[in-house]
Amino acid sequence: MGGLTDTLFISASGMKSQGARMRVLAENVANANSLAKTPEGEPYRRKIITFENQMNEELGVHQVKVEDIDRDQGDFPQKYRPDHPAANQEGYVKVPNVKPLVEMADMKEAQRSYEANLKVIEASRQMVRGTLGLLR
Repeated sequence: MGGLTDTLFISASGMKSQGARMRVLAENVANANSLAKTPEGEPYRRKIITFENQMNEELGVHQVKVEDIDRDQGDFPQKYRPDHPAANQEGYVKVPNVKPLVEMADMKEAQRSYEANLKVIEASRQMVRGTLGLLR
């Protein structure tokens, strides 16, 4: 039954990582309109999460872990808004480098991955119950 319990731990680490990914994506979407207050300031900078494959020595299995959460160093788009306090001399304001459509697509992918790991856990639990039932 060690294989089944290992599967539970592997899937749980996947769920935890995808949950962290969804939180980062939600923060990006929530701040997609967060502008600077002055022309010298910067608007919200998109966050990017990366994962790593890490060996769990205790269990002897590979698990996914969050490696890092960085800021996207891409350029800020600009919009013409001469009335905004953060507008430069030409009337342009730097806007966040967040593309809500991309974030929502990534969130859908993270949700599917989370759900797939959940189904693996449910199937493993049923197999453990079946095994225990046979042993009675």
